[in-house]
Amino acid sequence: MSFLGSTGGLTGDDDSILSEINITPLVDVMLVLLIIFMVTAPMLHQGIEVALPKADAPTLPIRGEDPVVLSINREGLIYLKERPIHPTKLVEVLTPMLRGRSDETIFLKGDRDTPYGKVIDVLDTLHRGGIGKVGMVTERPEHRRQ
Repeated sequence: MSFLGSTGGLTGDDDSILSEINITPLVDVMLVLLIIFMVTAPMLHQGIEVALPKADAPTLPIRGEDPVVLSINREGLIYLKERPIHPTKLVEVLTPMLRGRSDETIFLKGDRDTPYGKVIDVLDTLHRGGIGKVGMVTERPEHRRQ
């Protein structure tokens, strides 16, 4: 298709000019972004991997700030996000973190194989340190179809 006439200028016939958007590069970029988000989204979870107990509890509303997540693995080791923390240092580390936050809730993820006494020890330590807003993280049970 020629845009130039024999005189070097535009021809008088405007019907010969065809302008259309090539969307193939746009689709390619969108597919690449979709793949990137699909790969990185599972890596954004908070804390260490634990096998959570199952409970039929309502989902908490999502807040703007990243939650403070304490995890207890099956060996009874305590982690703040992914960093191991000694039980005697819990209040000392958490109190300054919670001071500047609008939501002072701590989410406790305890492995289902963790001894119950260990979870109670952590809750007691937090309570004695003045940290009373603690949420227990669970998984929803699978409902079987009848």
